[in-house]
Amino acid sequence: MYSTHPDLRAGVVAAAPLLLGVFPYGIVTGIAMASVGFTDGQALAMSAFVYAGASQLAVVELLRANTPVAVVVFTALVINLRLVMFSASLATHLRGLSAAWKGVVGFLLVDPVYAVSIAEFSGDTDRRKRWYYLGAALLVWVAWMAGTAVGVVLGSRVPLDLPFDFVVPLVFIGLLVPALDGTPALVAAVIGGVVAVAGVGVPLNAGLLVATLAGIAAGLLTEREVA
Repeated sequence: MYSTHPDLRAGVVAAAPLLLGVFPYGIVTGIAMASVGFTDGQALAMSAFVYAGASQLAVVELLRANTPVAVVVFTALVINLRLVMFSASLATHLRGLSAAWKGVVGFLLVDPVYAVSIAEFSGDTDRRKRWYYLGAALLVWVAWMAGTAVGVVLGSRVPLDLPFDFVVPLVFIGLLVPALDGTPALVAAVIGGVVAVAGVGVPLNAGLLVATLAGIAAGLLTEREVA
């Protein structure tokens, strides 16, 4: 009888709590896209293939303001630059994958999937990491699409400023706290958080990228001092 890979199931179980943030975030994004005139098909296609919540919301706001297309595309690329760093971090754990597997991993890479995967991979584990990653990533993608579909159906009937998305940072805090298992990690989190808050008003959401780099640098410097 057919049975799913046990590590794929483990990834699904690990990612399940993330749905508390992913699903509402998808709803908000679906509502936002419907509010600026996206058809149902266009909104679902954007979520399915662009699959980047923060940049999708930024794109919606720029389109609402009749911003030139070149600026819209550039903004989305800047916001998503953090995924390059996530990819580099995961690459050490997912060596030797075929081109097809790398394409799947890259396409499904978003913040919550990275967080739950790197937390598992950084420990001593005998898991088949690609299957664990795939289980977590597919569940998050399905939840994202389901949330987007609900948001598109609701459309303008629900106020866009309804605070669905307050759950998202709470989910990430829940993922972050167990990972703060040493001084370097704690320093990286504090510095990254402070810089992120200070950079809230930076154009193109570049403050997030700067905060990420600052946190990494602070963690590495602290690790050298402690070693």
